[in-house]
Amino acid sequence: MASEEILPKRSRFPKPRRTVSIRASKRMLAGFVSGSLVFAAVAVAFMVFIDPLQYYHKSWYTPVFSNEQRYQNPGLARNYDYDTIILGSSMTENFLPSVVDEELGGKTLKLSIRGSYAQEQYDIAQVAFRTGKVKQVLWGLDYFALKPADLDAQGPYPHYLYDDKFWNDYKYWFNVTPYRELAEGLYKRSSATENAKRLKSLEYLYNWNYYVVYGKKYAMKTYQKALTDEAGFGNNEEPLEVVQNNFTTYVESVIKAHPETQFYIYYPPYSILRQAVWRDLNIPRYEQQLTMKKWMYERFKQYPNVKVYDFQTEAEWTFNLDLFKDLSHHNMNVNTWITRAIGADDAKYRVTDANVDQFVTDLREQVEDVAVNAAGDLLRVPVRLADDPSKPATFSAKVLRGQSNELLVPGKEAASVLGAEMTYDAATKTMTLIRGDRELVITAGKNEATLNGASVAVSTPVEIVGGRSMVPLVFFAETLGWKAETSAPDTMTKAITLQP
Repeated sequence: MASEEILPKRSRFPKPRRTVSIRASKRMLAGFVSGSLVFAAVAVAFMVFIDPLQYYHKSWYTPVFSNEQRYQNPGLARNYDYDTIILGSSMTENFLPSVVDEELGGKTLKLSIRGSYAQEQYDIAQVAFRTGKVKQVLWGLDYFALKPADLDAQGPYPHYLYDDKFWNDYKYWFNVTPYRELAEGLYKRSSATENAKRLKSLEYLYNWNYYVVYGKKYAMKTYQKALTDEAGFGNNEEPLEVVQNNFTTYVESVIKAHPETQFYIYYPPYSILRQAVWRDLNIPRYEQQLTMKKWMYERFKQYPNVKVYDFQTEAEWTFNLDLFKDLSHHNMNVNTWITRAIGADDAKYRVTDANVDQFVTDLREQVEDVAVNAAGDLLRVPVRLADDPSKPATFSAKVLRGQSNELLVPGKEAASVLGAEMTYDAATKTMTLIRGDRELVITAGKNEATLNGASVAVSTPVEIVGGRSMVPLVFFAETLGWKAETSAPDTMTKAITLQP
């Protein structure tokens, strides 16, 4: 009997709808994924083609530069032509690359980052060095940049722009902000004057010299504000070891890794009032930054490819508040003077074994000597004791009043220097000072005082400033039996010598 093929019987029931639904869902999911991948590929291709931050290539159209330096700088460092880079905070933003080219020789790219920490400066330096282009570095090194970094303080920090990992660039590919800034930039440029367009060029990138106002009026305003706002800052200052470790990690390591590159390190000049506020309100920072000057020099001098310059004691700049917009930030002229001094390797500013201690001593003396009058003019008013002229009489604050610029200092400190006992009645704002057989009684705001009960005229009244009494030092000294000799002031200095 022939074998008979047995065929399966056709089911009399249709396939369950659930099976159909699953297959349809899978097709929809596959379509969605495929569509998403295609959309993503198109978006990535479009971003790479337009590339608003010039991260992958220089613009094929007239570039619009972003002012967001943490985002813009990596693309510039990767794709532009240069052999010299500028690193630092806002103190370096007003450098003109053409002037740096002229003085240092080369082609300069400014990679400044306002408010930056040394860690951020390290990051952008690494991007530049990976290109193999860097032959010179002009680095403005602020003490505060060596503090522990809070990289997200000004918005999310774009770590993905500082490495060579293509896969994590998705945060750039699908970010609408670069497109928005590009569109806004193109719109503004379409209606901008030729001068405005010039200021948006690479030569003036990040430069704020033409957008702010300078002068003692504005510097003094920030000075008065700082006396209140910065009270207590010293309580949160990091230990010196933390600052030194950040220097070693983010500054020295770059120098050590690139012995073929010439490094020009400089300390930016702030107004002398900036230093005075630190001395009065943040003693740890003031002392540590002075300590770091010599400590860093000892590290720097190990490397023959490093030159260090200190501009913080250039009194013609730091005592001239008309060069500043606030306590720290000077105008573009100062950047140009710095560039020329470095280009000439000016011995006045070059730090060496022979003068590293003198830079610290000079800055201390200038901070001790500085006095400010009501108009915002700064003078050096050193106070010396005749029996030890090498040791200055120090005061935490000095102000000048009247046409003769009479020096006012804190009352308690004056009493201590003059060897007098002082009591103070806060209700009447009256102080009594006794030295030997002399008793001086004086009230704030009064043009008259009493000496041993007899009335004496006061040319410059006592003032209450920031909750403390400011007294006329020469008047107090002479009334209490001292001899006071005041030198004829030159343009910046008026010395006072006290003799018992």
